Amino acid sequence: MVQSTPTRLRDLALAHQPDAALHMLQALSAEERLQALLALPATDLAALLQVLGHERVARLMEHFAPDDAARILLRLGHADAADVLEEMGPDDAADVMEELEPAVARGILIEMDPAQAQEIRRLMAYDPQTAGGIMTPAFVAVYPHVAAGAVLASVRQRAEDAETIYYIYVMDQTQRLLGVLSLRDLVLSPAHVPVSKLMRTEVVKAQVDADQEAAARLLQEHRLLAIPVVDHEGRLMGIITADDVARVVREEVTEDIARLGGSEPLEHPYLRAGVLEIVRKRVGWLLILFIAGAYTSTVLSHFEATLSEVVALSFFIPLLIGTGGNVGSQIVTTLVRAMAVEDVHLGHLLRVLIKEVSVGVCLGAVMAVATFLRAWIQGVDPRVGEVVAVTAIAIVVWASMVAAVLPLTLRRLGVDPAVVSAPFITTLVDGTGLFIYFTLAHWLLRL
Repeated sequence: MVQSTPTRLRDLALAHQPDAALHMLQALSAEERLQALLALPATDLAALLQVLGHERVARLMEHFAPDDAARILLRLGHADAADVLEEMGPDDAADVMEELEPAVARGILIEMDPAQAQEIRRLMAYDPQTAGGIMTPAFVAVYPHVAAGAVLASVRQRAEDAETIYYIYVMDQTQRLLGVLSLRDLVLSPAHVPVSKLMRTEVVKAQVDADQEAAARLLQEHRLLAIPVVDHEGRLMGIITADDVARVVREEVTEDIARLGGSEPLEHPYLRAGVLEIVRKRVGWLLILFIAGAYTSTVLSHFEATLSEVVALSFFIPLLIGTGGNVGSQIVTTLVRAMAVEDVHLGHLLRVLIKEVSVGVCLGAVMAVATFLRAWIQGVDPRVGEVVAVTAIAIVVWASMVAAVLPLTLRRLGVDPAVVSAPFITTLVDGTGLFIYFTLAHWLLRL
């Protein structure tokens, strides 16, 4: 009989085989590992923790989302939870603690080393969406008068606890950031030279209350491994590293993709998200799009007489509004991505509009030929084919204008441009496209 993963983990813990238990856990995906640990009774989980050791458990926990790591800590005693958190990076530990109930968090902090507990409390005081919320205080900093040789010796001693040793920060007695020194420059410098002679005083840094996305972009733009975070008095508070930025970018991309699809981001991984959570995230946008889409039926009823005189016009409604929606979706997707990486901003509005209208004219001409050929193949009146062709150009150009202007305008108003999702643009162009279609038909066919 094949044993379940939790049972095998329990048996390995009881047999005091930490290496085998660790190997089994590492062979699982993050989701499978989480479910296996949560399936263990509390006593077996505590036994596994004791066998693996707090440091190994902490390394495993750092690969979980903060809320998932918190679920595991809740099944441990305060003392064991404190021991695990002490082995984690202070920024990761703070993220996990923020997911716990305040009373539970206080109980665990009491069991921790006072200095580490104070560090975590300080990090928890910052807004999670700011640079302060994602920074770590585990950095190497020295005073300007210290010689390079002494600094190198200090780096060796502190390397295990520091988040990164590739940058050494220089500060004065008040913790005000004075400069930065790379590990490469330090290693290549004579041992007797003070770091004040080696440091670079022009430092790329982020304010502690800056938005986390802005801080992430700063690190990416300058291609650094880490950037310091300072308060408004210029005091060094922590650093943001490349792995922190990767997490921020992953979160932002996830949110943008969800909104582009006409939904809100899920709070949990898809497979663990409940039906009601998914419904709640999607129903709002669906209702908004439903209301917006009602305009389409209003346009159709308004031009009912036109449709009754030339029934063939109805044949091309899906084709025309679908084309307009597709063009709008292409532009919105491209622009939202360009804005996310700061390739495009409001000052480029006119250039973007001119470019997209030019592209729209070219694409519209192609679609005009395609729609006229389609009308000819169907054997409809050539005059209807002409109307369809002209409408194709008009709708494609109109969709290009709307999709080019709306995201940039919303960014200026402080609204996330990702909310101008493909479904929203499609719904907007559907109604207005029909109005354009029937208005042109009314004029060109003299109805």
